Amino acid sequence: MSRAAIRYAKAVLSVAQDQKNAEGIYSDMKDILATVEGSQELDLFLNSPLVKSEVKHTSLLAIFKTTDAQTKKLFKVLITNKRVALLPSVAAQYVLLYDQLQNTQVATVTTAVALDAALEAKVLAKVKELTGNEATLENTIDESIIGGFILRVGDLQYNASVRNQLTSLRRELRN
Repeated sequence: MSRAAIRYAKAVLSVAQDQKNAEGIYSDMKDILATVEGSQELDLFLNSPLVKSEVKHTSLLAIFKTTDAQTKKLFKVLITNKRVALLPSVAAQYVLLYDQLQNTQVATVTTAVALDAALEAKVLAKVKELTGNEATLENTIDESIIGGFILRVGDLQYNASVRNQLTSLRRELRN
């Protein structure tokens, strides 16, 4: 993340808090992040020096027409300052800052099969126990881990996968 993206995100969050609209902007930023990450064309478009700023601004307003007025002001500021390529980074940073403010974080759980509701509740309880914060859960499915799970929360990683246990056992047998 660039320092500029962090500064823009902090400024947007500050104004959103003053206007008591931080949650609405949070929703906008998650939508922006998902849209840009899901569209390589949009990412290339935002980064292209060949596309005029006015076209980028008009396009952003058309793509994100249901966003809050403050989010639309962010588009204008980024366009004016020739920093529109930072939009996905600003959105990601805003989401992180807002989550920190709410004492929540994203926990990524990699499993061989999809989590059911009961197991998801147990994982969320374990995350709360380990970190002291609430978390939202993202489940990634990777059949190569065979069974068990890999939990990532911030810098913390807990690997309880069958593949990891087999690798450890293989290492022990070689020694």
